[in-house]
Amino acid sequence: MSKALFLDRDGIINLDHGYVFQKENFDFVEGIFELCRLAADKGYEIIVITNQAGIARGYYQIADFETLTQWMKLEFKHKGIYIKDVFYCPHHPTKGNNEYRMECQCRKPKPGMILSAQEKHGIDLKQSIFIGDKVSDMQAAEAAGIHNRILVTSQYDDDGSTQAHRVADLKAAMSFID
Repeated sequence: MSKALFLDRDGIINLDHGYVFQKENFDFVEGIFELCRLAADKGYEIIVITNQAGIARGYYQIADFETLTQWMKLEFKHKGIYIKDVFYCPHHPTKGNNEYRMECQCRKPKPGMILSAQEKHGIDLKQSIFIGDKVSDMQAAEAAGIHNRILVTSQYDDDGSTQAHRVADLKAAMSFID
């Protein structure tokens, strides 16, 4: 079994400008490439786990998200970093007027995307790491059985309800990648 560095997208890989779906609005977070290179050098596979409620809300289509994702992965590849996979949830339980307005098992804080990644790629969750910027990221990681959880403090509320290493930025998060 392999180990993975699970990353939330908005707020961890790119600055969270709200419903980012075009490369013109995609600004990489300082330190993301260095963090991923360190993790890859230590044997972690990089997997992105992201809620994309903008699809349910009708702000953009799955094709828009997939186009941006391919561009993002190519930007990482240009830096010598391979993203193994990207899992996304297009649903929202209450917002939107399309087939994606629904309760699901994939939207964080539920662990569905992480468990799908585990099954698809043979990931050892106990040896893996999850880095996110919301409590819901940490709750999903905890529910999936990931012990090494890193919460990058941000504009989002942290009610302290979940155990995680709390850090100010990605540079500080690097010290928890072993």
